[in-house]
Amino acid sequence: MSNQTEWWAPVKSDESATELFGGDRAAAAPGAPEPRRRSRASGRKRDERMRKQRRRRSISVLVVALVLVVGAVYVVFSLMGGSFLGGAGQTREVTDYPGSGRPGAPTVVINAGDSGAVIATTLHQAGIVASEEAFRDAFDANPDAAGIQPGTYQLMLEMKAELAVRSLLDPKSRVSMKVTIPEAFTAEQIFTRIHEVTLISVDEIRAAAADPAAIGLPAEAGGKVEGWLAPSTYQIEPNTSPQNILAQMVAKTVETLTSKGVPQDQWHDVLTKASLIEKEAKQHEDRPIMARAIQNRLDRGMTLDIDASVAYGLGISGTQLTREHTQDPSNPYNTYKHLGLPPTPIAAPGTVSIDAVLNPAEGKWVFWVAIDLETGETRFAETHDEHQENVQLLRQWQAEHAG
Repeated sequence: MSNQTEWWAPVKSDESATELFGGDRAAAAPGAPEPRRRSRASGRKRDERMRKQRRRRSISVLVVALVLVVGAVYVVFSLMGGSFLGGAGQTREVTDYPGSGRPGAPTVVINAGDSGAVIATTLHQAGIVASEEAFRDAFDANPDAAGIQPGTYQLMLEMKAELAVRSLLDPKSRVSMKVTIPEAFTAEQIFTRIHEVTLISVDEIRAAAADPAAIGLPAEAGGKVEGWLAPSTYQIEPNTSPQNILAQMVAKTVETLTSKGVPQDQWHDVLTKASLIEKEAKQHEDRPIMARAIQNRLDRGMTLDIDASVAYGLGISGTQLTREHTQDPSNPYNTYKHLGLPPTPIAAPGTVSIDAVLNPAEGKWVFWVAIDLETGETRFAETHDEHQENVQLLRQWQAEHAG
């Protein structure tokens, strides 16, 4: 009986009856130890299989969790305006402001030929758009964007890129421009100044100047605009034609001459004399004296001998003028070789020079020379000998400042 009791011992919690008995009940006779050893070995194998299964399940759960985390990060990043580029950890952020912006932006200049990328940089640096990428995308999405005109624009700070493109297409966003023309500027210099502010090409401006009727040029000008473009500051509205811009300048000159009571048949001569004074005189107090000296030379039948006129005819600066230049009679503006006034004014005279012509000082001067080329100090003389003494003062100054 003791052997039978041992045979029916309780099954351990980690062993099954099948594993205890095995597949051969005859081999499990009472008192036979071998079947028990085989049962314990089978249990260890089962435990090992279970541990491996648990590890595999743990790894699977971890992989799923990582996939879910990466997916969540992607969704959040996309909602924030970013997108993955597929490179090794590289991303491209395209941020954009949400609204129509607020006041305070500086004016921006769009130059002729600026691409969408160049405009994007301009607006981003001015704080108008949040990023260059956002503006480029909006520019590419708008089929009319290529029609953005050059000019000066007033937009808003922190605008949505799409609205910034639409604002640049709206003529109301362009602001009026100030064009300041200094005294003594030649017509070519004035054309360049207009171009710099308005971006209208110099060729277009020249073409406008060549149409006297379109710009209201008086017959007294002989079809030449030189001297008739009054120095002043002008407000130029967006899309103003070059004809209208020049017409404003001519009209101001006519207004000035008319208001000063200059007879129309004297307009040309007054402007020409005033232009010579504008280029030659450095100090205001010298202008009425120079006006008298010019008139005295004309009255005596003397050549004017004005270097500024000779240089203008050659298209060079006064500092480039040589004695050989003054001996060239082919230059119609060479006042050393041709009596009387040059064919046209040589620059835009200011009102001070015009007033000097209309109200010259009283005196018999017929010579003048600048004896200090830095300050413009000028000496006037009635006789040739006196004039030569003044010339020696100039030579002395040049020697002291050589090099």
